[in-house]
Amino acid sequence: MGKGLYLPAMGSKVIFILLGLVVTTAYGFMNHGGTFSRLKVLEVERKLKHLRKHSLKTIQSEDGDIIDCIDIKKQPAFDHPAMKHHKIQMAPTYNSSKEDHTTAWTRTRSKTKTNTMVKQKAEESSMTMISQLWQKSGRCPQGTIPVRRIRKKDMLKAHSIEEYGRKKPSFSHQHVGQLNENLDSFVQQKNHSKAILLTEGYRYLGAKGDIKVCNPSVEKDDEYSTSQVSLLSGSYNDFECIEAGWAVNPSVYGDRQTRIFVYWTADGSHKTGCFDLTCPGFVQTSNEISLGAAIYPISILGGLPYQITIYIYKDPYTNNWWVQYGERTNIGYWPPELFSGMCSNAESVEWGGEVYSSTVGHSPHTSTQMGCGRFPNPFHESGAITRMRIHDNSAALKIPEWVDDFSDEYNCYDVMYVGDYVEDPEFYYGGPGKNPMCP
Repeated sequence: MGKGLYLPAMGSKVIFILLGLVVTTAYGFMNHGGTFSRLKVLEVERKLKHLRKHSLKTIQSEDGDIIDCIDIKKQPAFDHPAMKHHKIQMAPTYNSSKEDHTTAWTRTRSKTKTNTMVKQKAEESSMTMISQLWQKSGRCPQGTIPVRRIRKKDMLKAHSIEEYGRKKPSFSHQHVGQLNENLDSFVQQKNHSKAILLTEGYRYLGAKGDIKVCNPSVEKDDEYSTSQVSLLSGSYNDFECIEAGWAVNPSVYGDRQTRIFVYWTADGSHKTGCFDLTCPGFVQTSNEISLGAAIYPISILGGLPYQITIYIYKDPYTNNWWVQYGERTNIGYWPPELFSGMCSNAESVEWGGEVYSSTVGHSPHTSTQMGCGRFPNPFHESGAITRMRIHDNSAALKIPEWVDDFSDEYNCYDVMYVGDYVEDPEFYYGGPGKNPMCP
């Protein structure tokens, strides 16, 4: 018998596993069943380190979020090339939330068809105070802004660092045409399903709405469900858009909590824009609201309804597009340097919900819900937006004169506009996604 090296079968397996681990460490990083290149891991780590290096205080939220209080002058917005010489506007030039006398009157005397609807409206008007969970654990000092810390594993899941926080391009080249000839051609989007109220035809300088807050079920980690106020401008496949509202978006936030968000794009989400502060662009001024942080309480079946008030408006002197939350807090703004057409005005306004899924328009359809997960009905607990207002050519807010409701998939997510027998119109929307009518 020779004296060569003998390896028992079990030992061979152990050595094989150890070699595999060495190779993985040298060339990649394993996480939740996926393998990431070492280069990508290093890029993500550098990005996250850069985002946190200006943190002056850290707050641990009870829901697991970490909030970094970042020096306001060193926030992510100023990494954008167009923002090199930008000077922060700490407050809007004037209070643009005033309404004309007709609108203000309808706001205080809104009536509905039945006593049930009157009761519902009374409850909704009293349930507008919504906070964020992290605020229970501390506050960011003046001169800083609260920035929700991005988790490494969430950024690693993105196809690239540049695409993290950005919506998938949504324009479908199969649909072309003019808005006044075919509404479907303008709003139909690839892998996106919308249920919206739309107005167009003026120069829009602002829009507002009270959005009922829910927690719709999202089926897959790469899907999302949002409810928002949006202003849009530009060509169909290269549109500019700013929007704000609430979202359930696992791919960005890593869970299925309902969170406040803002979003922008200057090219239909092809190469620009993102949620919140995940890319340079949006300039935050508030030290009270953390974009992307969970909001509470949430409307639940059989419980009290809760809502947030979102108001997006253009400053007439600086041309910054401001976002106001809850009637009093100006979160921040999108500077005009980010846009071309929207430097002057928006061309349309949308209120409503959006679902993204690769199975939108296909069978089996996604079971991701929109709104509160129920089809629209003023007597039941569906998604709802009330007190919808616009700025057109006038300075005062007013109820839009012309609107059209639309749903990409009415068997999956539908719409209902209540404009008759009420002094302040109401919009209901949403649905369960996959169901017997939407297989």
